[in-house]
Amino acid sequence: MSLTLHLKSCPPSVIRGLILQKKPNIRNMSGMAGAAGQRPAGVVLLHRSLAPDFEKFCQANRGPLPLLGKSEPGRWALPALGTVPDTRVDRPRFHKYEFGACTGSLASLEEHAEQLKDMVTFFLGCRWSLEGALEKAGLPRRDPAGHGHMAAYKTTVPCITVAGFCCPLVVTMRPVPKDKLEKLVQAICSMEGEQGQPIHIGDPELLGIKDLSQPDFGEPEVCQPGDVPVFWPSHLTSLEAVSGCKAPLAFTSAPGCTVMTDLKDMEAPAGCLTPEKIPEVHCISQDPLHYSITSASAVRKIRELETIIAVDPGNRGIGHLLCKDELLKASLSLSHAHSVLITTGFPTHFNHEPPEETDGPPGALALAAFLQALEKGVSMVVDQRALSLFKTLVEEAVEQGVLKAQIPVLTYPAGSAGAARTFLCGDGGPRAPRFDHLVAIERAGRAADGNYYNARKVNIKHLVDPIDNLFLEAQKIPGISSTGVGDGGNELGMGKVKEAVKSHIRNGDVIACDVEADFAVIAGVSNWGGYALACALYILNSCEVHARSLRKAAGPSRAAGEESWTQALPSISKEETMLGILVRHKIRSGVSGNVGMEVDGLPFHDTHAQMIQKLLDVTTVRL
Repeated sequence: MSLTLHLKSCPPSVIRGLILQKKPNIRNMSGMAGAAGQRPAGVVLLHRSLAPDFEKFCQANRGPLPLLGKSEPGRWALPALGTVPDTRVDRPRFHKYEFGACTGSLASLEEHAEQLKDMVTFFLGCRWSLEGALEKAGLPRRDPAGHGHMAAYKTTVPCITVAGFCCPLVVTMRPVPKDKLEKLVQAICSMEGEQGQPIHIGDPELLGIKDLSQPDFGEPEVCQPGDVPVFWPSHLTSLEAVSGCKAPLAFTSAPGCTVMTDLKDMEAPAGCLTPEKIPEVHCISQDPLHYSITSASAVRKIRELETIIAVDPGNRGIGHLLCKDELLKASLSLSHAHSVLITTGFPTHFNHEPPEETDGPPGALALAAFLQALEKGVSMVVDQRALSLFKTLVEEAVEQGVLKAQIPVLTYPAGSAGAARTFLCGDGGPRAPRFDHLVAIERAGRAADGNYYNARKVNIKHLVDPIDNLFLEAQKIPGISSTGVGDGGNELGMGKVKEAVKSHIRNGDVIACDVEADFAVIAGVSNWGGYALACALYILNSCEVHARSLRKAAGPSRAAGEESWTQALPSISKEETMLGILVRHKIRSGVSGNVGMEVDGLPFHDTHAQMIQKLLDVTTVRL
C-alpha cells in the first residue's frame, strides 16, 4: 500500500523517517511502474557546501540525472514524497562514501543523524516505464515479478564537468529484437518524452563497454540471436559523481533501490511526442553495429534534399542509379564521425593544364566548411601532380571566406602492400584509425580492368593516383565508413551501383567504377551532392532528437554553435566565389571544356544558383 506524505504539515520526526528508520521505505523498483502520477527517485546526500555545484552538475547532465527536487539542509525529504513499503528489509538501502571510496552499505543512516543536519538530499528521477513500453511494443517483460535489477555499465563517455564533479556516464542496457527497435523507441518516448530516448543502439564497445556479461551494477542479460543492445542513461551516474568528488562524507541510495515520489522534473517535464519529435532508427554500420536516431521531420527534409539533387540535366539516365535514403544514411554516419577524409579531382581534360574540371572541388570544400563548423577533423587527399593546385585552392578559399580555416591537403604515396592501411591508421593501428569516414565527390574511380575512364571512354589512368585503395582498405577496418558522390557512374564509390551503370549509362560497360562506398549519393551534378550533404548535416544537428543521441544526453539541449552552422552552409555568394577561384586557375567545365562560370556545361546563375537556393529553402525551415 502506498503512502503519500505532505511533509509541510508533518512533524520533524516524520520528515526524518525516510532517512533514519532502520527499515526505511526504500525498495528495489527496477522494472516497476509507480502509481499514477508517481515517479521513482534515487537519493543522494551531500554536504551543503557541495550542493550548489551538484545541482549545476545535474542540470548540465539532465539525461542521466533528471533532478526531481532537493531538500533544505537537514530536512532530508520533500513535500509530496510518497513511499512504497519495503518487503525485503534485510537488504542494505544506502551506500556510504568517504573521500570517494564506498566504505559501507547501510540499512539506516540513524548513526549519522548529526552529520545529516548539514546535508542536502537530492532526488533524481529514474526511468521506470521501459517494461511498460516493451509490452506496448509487443515484447516480453524482462522480469515480470519486478525483482531483478537491470544491468548497468560504466562507459568511457564523459559527463559535462562542473567544479569537482567529473565522472563517466553510466548506462542501462536491454536487448531488443532488431525488427522491434523503432517500435520500442517510439513507445517509450511516447511515455517519457525525451527522457525515454536511448543514447546508443549497437556495439557496446562504442561506449567503451568491453563485456556485457560483466555489468558494473545489477544482473546481466544475454543478447539472443537477432537482438540488438539498446542503452539508456542511468541515474547510477550519480554514484560515480559522488565517488569522483571525493567528499569527506556522502550517501546514496543503493543501486536498484528507489523511493516513489509525486514530484515532476524540476528542470523540464517530459514532453509529449509531438510529430516533429517522433524518433526513427536507422542502421548506419554493420561493423561495428551502429544505429542512429533522428526525428521523422528531419528524415522527411533530407529525403526532400535527395529528390531535389536527383534531377538529370544531362539526360545521363542517373535515375536508374538511385537508391533510397543513401543521402540520409551517409549524413547520419558523417554526423557521428570525428575525422573525415575528403577526396576529389576528375582530370577529364587530359589535353589541358590543369586537367581538372569545375565539378567536384566546390562540393568538396562546401562539405569541408560545414564539417569545420561542427568541429570535426577534416583533411583532403588529392593526386600528387595536383597537390600544389589544391593547396592554392584551399588557401584562396580561406582568404575569400569559403572556408573558415585551412585544412590539410595530403597525397597518397601508394607502393607497398600495406600503404593504404598505414595511411588510414598511422601509428594507431586498425583499432584507432586517423579517419572514421571517407568521402569522394566527383573523384575518378577505377574500372574493373584497373583503368580510369572519362565519360567518353578515354583512359586517364596516367593522371590518377590509386586513392581507390583507401576505400578498398577501409572496407576491412571496422569503424571506417565511406561515401561516394557521383553523377555518371565512373566516380569513386559508384561500384555500389555498377550493375545499373553498366545497364543504363552510356559506355557504362567500360567506364563503370568497380570500387564501392558504403553509401552512394547520386546527383545530377556531383557538386550538388556535396551541398546536400552539408545541408543534411545542418538538419540533423539542428534536430533535438538526433542531437541528444550525439551528446549521449549530456550537455545543453541544443548546441551553442547553431548560428555558425547557418553561416557555414553553402550559399549562392560563396559558391560563386569558389567557382570564380577555379576559373582564375583555368579549371574547365566538365562537359563543354569552357573556362568560365559553368559546371558540366550548365551556367552558374541559371542552374547552380537555383539549385543551391532550393536546398537552402528546405534546410533552413525550422523543424
